[in-house]
Amino acid sequence: MKIYNTISRQKETLKTLVPGEVKIYACGPTVYNYIHIGNARPMCVFDVLRRYLEYKKYKVYFMQNFTDIDDKIINKAIENNIDFSSVSEKFIKEYKIDADGLNIKKPTYEPRATENIEHIIKIVSGLIDKDFAYPKNGDVFFRVNKYKDYGCLSQMPMEDLEAGARIEVNSQKESPLDFVLWKAAKPNEPSWESPWGAGRPGWHIECTAMINKVFGSTIDIHCGGKDLIFPHHENEIAQSTCFTGKPYVNYWMHNGYINVDNKKMSKSTGNFFTVRDVAKEFGYEAIRFMMLQVHYRSPINYSYDVIKQCILALSRIKNCKNNLELAIKNNSEKNINISEENNEIYNKIQKLEDLKLSFIKAMDDDLNTADAISVIFELVTEINTNIINQNNISKKYLLSAQQIFSELTGILGILYDNPDNQIKIDPEIKDLAEQRQKARQEKNFALADKIRDEIVSRGFILEDTPSGVVIKKNK
Repeated sequence: MKIYNTISRQKETLKTLVPGEVKIYACGPTVYNYIHIGNARPMCVFDVLRRYLEYKKYKVYFMQNFTDIDDKIINKAIENNIDFSSVSEKFIKEYKIDADGLNIKKPTYEPRATENIEHIIKIVSGLIDKDFAYPKNGDVFFRVNKYKDYGCLSQMPMEDLEAGARIEVNSQKESPLDFVLWKAAKPNEPSWESPWGAGRPGWHIECTAMINKVFGSTIDIHCGGKDLIFPHHENEIAQSTCFTGKPYVNYWMHNGYINVDNKKMSKSTGNFFTVRDVAKEFGYEAIRFMMLQVHYRSPINYSYDVIKQCILALSRIKNCKNNLELAIKNNSEKNINISEENNEIYNKIQKLEDLKLSFIKAMDDDLNTADAISVIFELVTEINTNIINQNNISKKYLLSAQQIFSELTGILGILYDNPDNQIKIDPEIKDLAEQRQKARQEKNFALADKIRDEIVSRGFILEDTPSGVVIKKNK
């Protein structure tokens, strides 16, 4: 598998530190509000990365943190006259509701900043001892000019970084680029005791400390949005490398931005959408599909038309799944052994295997979910065509199709929220459907229509497919 490494600006073959194992860290949310659709993109993309590596038989150790102490959290707590931990606890729970809705696998590790204060202090102390950091009136700053490779990730000249970066203005800094590792406590703010006085960690040091504590000096893959390249990830590299003297991350993966109606998403312009609000209207599954239908490094445009197209696309894939299940259920064939001599069936199964290889080829090429989804639609066309054109297609083919279909959609984590599969259909409705089918076979179409009308009046519809009749809730 090849992945695009941000630090080298090229695709590289994945070679992990330990053969057969991979350590991945994904930057998690600052928990002061509901997550927005921009947050959902890295969640979905790197969940697929994890699923695909597991599919390829890697033992994946996946860590995603929670920043549970931050200016925004403190301000929210002050506004609501509550403790900062009440804010973070509430929105960690809300995050997990959305993560479950998006079908995100639970991380191997979910550390919080406030649970790692001791290790953060240890690293900050070590950086001071090595002269890479300096205390000033209770704050501690990282001395950027001391680290010769600063800017290696963003690949911007030092003078450009100084001129145009998002740098905290602080007159106590030796240099404008120096960044805070430890913040001195302000009145009535949460704080922890340290060698430099009461305070709390800076944002950048949190991730470095959690990675170091759980995974050690070096990890395989670090993920996040492009907006984190500078200064956050740049600063992480500087801190860790200077503290340990070893490489920090071997592969950096960054997803592209999300625009809303072709404009940058912003609260001030009113085009800001939370995952929760979008899910209430369109469902979580459509959001996940939207995040995967475009290559993860390319920008995504969110709009009403785009999300509706995603719903229609999912519907087409779901119909194929239902057609397969119904065809298998209604297939009475018992001998399902197919040899190469049975060329027609063998060739059809081989076509499915070829599509599977195309899917894998796309995913091996820098996690190209866009091309992988195109293969899914080729698979859907192939399966539906064979089911429609042959009333009694081989059960071996149907089972092979179902296996490959489930395998590939499972890697993408789609088709997990099918309302049709969750509907409890009253046995009386099923009996009526069978009576209608019998009436049609006896060419008593007047009775068949009457029964159909009765079923509709009870809130269900019947869909006639080549594989049989499907009962659905009338929406």
